[in-house]
Amino acid sequence: MSVERETTTRKRDRATDVAAVKIQTDRLLLRRFRHADLDAFVTYRSDEGVARFQSWDDSYSMAEAERFLADDSDVVPGQPGRWLQIAIEERGTGKLCGDCAVRVTTEPPRTAELGVTLAPHHQNHGIASEAVRATLDWLFGEQDMHRVYAQTDDRNKSAQRLLERLGFRLEARLIEGDWFDGEWTTLRIYAVLKKEWLELREL
Repeated sequence: MSVERETTTRKRDRATDVAAVKIQTDRLLLRRFRHADLDAFVTYRSDEGVARFQSWDDSYSMAEAERFLADDSDVVPGQPGRWLQIAIEERGTGKLCGDCAVRVTTEPPRTAELGVTLAPHHQNHGIASEAVRATLDWLFGEQDMHRVYAQTDDRNKSAQRLLERLGFRLEARLIEGDWFDGEWTTLRIYAVLKKEWLELREL
């Protein structure tokens, strides 16, 4: 191999390493999305119950999923301003359970927004808690975030219970402060600081 080709290969490998995400828990592997995930991805995104409080609707299509994957594959973890979707895979079966979404803000620094979506048949088994807990460990550890926050519709009681169970505090309740899906809705904002999260993990 020529020196030029070897240098190019090393640069490409380093770029791949930077963009890689591999977070393991007892039951789950959190990683970058692959083309093989898209059938399952479209299935749960087009579920009416899953889409109800999300930025997409239940008409979500394979064409939209293909565009999502093309955009998502260019996102570098920790890159401010863009959403990174992290696939949640069940380690025992290799099945896609859902995803965690992370967006590092441009201002203020070291701040990230977090979301989670699960396929209906993977809900109510502790998977969301396990996945979000691992994602928070990664954000506060490897990514050195100072604060992580999440926004949820006031009607989304399951999301509220999840965030409160994990130690997020309710910072604001914006009554009819969000225009969503053709109506004024109330928005809840939850957050946790790195120092708070580390204290919670020691309990």
